[in-house]
Amino acid sequence: MLCIKIKRQGCATLTKSTTYFRTMNHGIFTGEYKVGILGGGQLGQMMIQAGISYNISFHILDPSAEAPCRNLCSEFVQGDFNDFDTVYNFGQNVDLLTIEIEHVNVDALEKLETEGKAVYPSPKLIKTVQDKGAQKAFYDQHGIPTAPYHIIDNRADIKEFLDFLPAAQKLRTGGYDGKGVTLIDQSNFIDNSFDAPSVLEQKVDIDKELSFIVARNVDGETKVFPAVELVFNPVYNLVELLFSPAAISPELEKEGEAIAMKLANELELVGLLAVEMFLDKKGNLLVNEIAPRPHNSGHQTIEGNLTSQFEQHLRAILNMPLGATNTVEPSVMVNLLGAEGYIGSAKYEGMEDLLSEVGVYPHLYGKAITKPGRKMGHVTIVDPSLKRALATAEKVKNSIRVVS
Repeated sequence: MLCIKIKRQGCATLTKSTTYFRTMNHGIFTGEYKVGILGGGQLGQMMIQAGISYNISFHILDPSAEAPCRNLCSEFVQGDFNDFDTVYNFGQNVDLLTIEIEHVNVDALEKLETEGKAVYPSPKLIKTVQDKGAQKAFYDQHGIPTAPYHIIDNRADIKEFLDFLPAAQKLRTGGYDGKGVTLIDQSNFIDNSFDAPSVLEQKVDIDKELSFIVARNVDGETKVFPAVELVFNPVYNLVELLFSPAAISPELEKEGEAIAMKLANELELVGLLAVEMFLDKKGNLLVNEIAPRPHNSGHQTIEGNLTSQFEQHLRAILNMPLGATNTVEPSVMVNLLGAEGYIGSAKYEGMEDLLSEVGVYPHLYGKAITKPGRKMGHVTIVDPSLKRALATAEKVKNSIRVVS
């Protein structure tokens, strides 16, 4: 049998012919290998788009009949990915299970894993990420820098930590896309706080918010994408804009990469991990949150890097050699959020002007209904000059509106 040596930029010559041909013999590249995704939103959509080049068969489980993936996959199953039986039965009919959202039934995934099903990321990792308190404990256990915190059971517990305020209160479970987080101080905590199990996290004097996305395959090969700098929408607490390369020193970039790599290895990650970090005004990097899947802070990699985060996730879970993460050109991504005051069938204003711009790439998510703050798409701008790309991004922000 022919043995192929594969070279990848940034790593040594790989002699992974055994792994490579084993996966080929299992039919991954023949269209017969079934990858199941729990969740059929925009992340699944872009994962499928990347996987088409590898001739992979995708099967989707999502509760919405209007999920963006519904017309792109080989099989679409409408069902609750938090229901044990639904997830278990879905998993039995695919070769490998992955996720595009971490709020799924872990018990079903654990049972499938014990029966020999490939589940990446692992149920154990997903369970840790589902609970922000467990995340914090993991950081402490493994020496990962993070902001000081207290675990509380309810609103009444906050009275024990009044000297700790102001702080960010984060629900331990269920928070997503800016929801489940509130800022409280001594004057407003009774009215503004959650009466539920939470993490009370010391307010950080933030200089920048950064994201490092790391990939790790079954064999333990790891690669990190260049750092991304995030700008948040103050109303919805969502990423409004991001750019890469981030405006940080090479030394700080290396420090962030090392933290992301350590997390990936300690978590025994297989797949992709987005590591959101605070850079405080004293120059300290502090891990904020992690997500074991493709992430909003990696969308610009589709046009801005040699390998997109979506292809990299597939390479990792299928145990292929990881792709090069080098930057092609500086890039900026703008999230297209539903405009305030509009709920209904989505319409995109300003698209004609957008499409006339050089280096501007729209990605619409196929969501039929818009509502304020809902992620309806994104636009990536690439340019040899980051300054020009940022200026174009401002034009995009001011000209595109998602209304009804």
